[in-house]
Amino acid sequence: MNAALPDVPEVRVVGLPLLTAGFDLVERLGLDLHLKVHGPLRPMAGEPLAALAEQIVLRGRGGAGFPFARKLRAVADAAIRRGVRPVVVVNGSEDEPACRKDTVLLNRAPHLILDGALLAAEALGARTLVIGVTRESTESSMRTALAERGLRDRRGAALRARVQRNPVRMVTGESSALVRSADGGPPLPPGRKARTADSGVGGAPTLLSNAETFAQLAVAARIGADRYARTGLQDEPGTVLITLSGAVARPMVVEAPTGVPLRYVLELAGAPTLPQGVLTGGYHGRWLDAATAHDAVVSRAALEARGGALGAGAVLPLGADTCPLGESLRVANWLAAESSGQCGPCYLGLPAAARGLADVLEGGGPTSLEALREVTRAVQRRGACKHPDGSAAFLESALSAFTDDLAAHVLSGGCGRPVVGVLPLQQEVPQGEAPSGRRIAVDWTLCQGHGLCADIVPELIQLGPDGFPSVAEAPVPQYSEARASRAVRRCPALALRLEEDPAAPPPRPAPPPALPPGRGRRALGSGRP
Repeated sequence: MNAALPDVPEVRVVGLPLLTAGFDLVERLGLDLHLKVHGPLRPMAGEPLAALAEQIVLRGRGGAGFPFARKLRAVADAAIRRGVRPVVVVNGSEDEPACRKDTVLLNRAPHLILDGALLAAEALGARTLVIGVTRESTESSMRTALAERGLRDRRGAALRARVQRNPVRMVTGESSALVRSADGGPPLPPGRKARTADSGVGGAPTLLSNAETFAQLAVAARIGADRYARTGLQDEPGTVLITLSGAVARPMVVEAPTGVPLRYVLELAGAPTLPQGVLTGGYHGRWLDAATAHDAVVSRAALEARGGALGAGAVLPLGADTCPLGESLRVANWLAAESSGQCGPCYLGLPAAARGLADVLEGGGPTSLEALREVTRAVQRRGACKHPDGSAAFLESALSAFTDDLAAHVLSGGCGRPVVGVLPLQQEVPQGEAPSGRRIAVDWTLCQGHGLCADIVPELIQLGPDGFPSVAEAPVPQYSEARASRAVRRCPALALRLEEDPAAPPPRPAPPPALPPGRGRRALGSGRP
């Protein structure tokens, strides 16, 4: 079992392919072959397109699952009300280590995604299309696809289309972060929340949806709602793309009709016959215990009814040879490091939650467990984005799914199994959240326990029961570097210092530059859609 997940993994199909049609012919469908495989696509007006999305019960496939028809109508209404051209944004920012379904589509079927996006743009009267990506392979594929269609970001063009590449980070795919980066700002969620349907790129009403969502729309527009509904469940028709990794023999992306037993999909990838648990929906998803996973079927509603989640379409089983709570701790530490460092409940709460789970695993007993539950409750609904909520839900579900292991750690000091590390984590250190290459260290011969350092950098230093720092040294993330320097300067006993961290990874190259401020606004037309 290998936790590594290729950039573009193997693709398998259960039943007849819809999204992955033609994948058996070539690695990437260029425009000519795409049209031969899928056929031509006729434009549709706004209301018929929304009605089609309603008929096939199309929801966003990026995690939130918002009804596409409602989003489409909201953008159209806002554009008409304000008398401005809307913008269409494809969110291909797939930055979670366990997700590859959108990456597969962007690399192998880029024109299917463009079909859906251009269909929506024409229906809305949009004159700007932005495709958000984070990987070199997806950027290259989508730029090539735009060139094959003669689309470019040029003033005076009927449609200005461009690819916006951002760094690989968990928060990059959040809708407001992508909109902010498209306007030339940092790819981080802003503090003030606003619906993109009302005010998105350049302040214009913006239709922003996931790459798979636009591909599904294109398939349904070609074959019609009735034929689309012949596949899958009646109340949730069609197929879904699922990334399978974790304790599997072959990591892969599977296209399967809704209603297929989850255990059958797991068997395709060579998962254990009786996994001790299955994570559904990715690292903002939820764990299912073995019995629940065995009886589950693949659909959003069915998984939610059993306490799981379709989420971002990632499914990860665990074998019996690893500690499931130890595996969850690895992910919890990664989620904590993925904070953008903007919101206190996130950049303080998530590391505290990870430390709390570590305390439980190290035999902290019932007191540590209750403290962990309190921290996970405290971080929810208190951030500029959903990263704290998703991370807290992941931790809470781990405690609920692995009750026997939890009892062994709380009452007996451990479950006796090692942490194998089967859940994939990002190989590259995220820009911004990466260690700065420095660490903050305490000189115990000088420290007098004033505690000021814990007030200035609580994400790095906490006080022990004796009032002194509980750690001797800690790596400093980039977002904490300024506060760490201030703590060193303000220590009354001069007991703190910043020094080079020999364990830090080498620095990454700088991410691609963002667009200059205002470019998104200049790309907008001024007439009614």
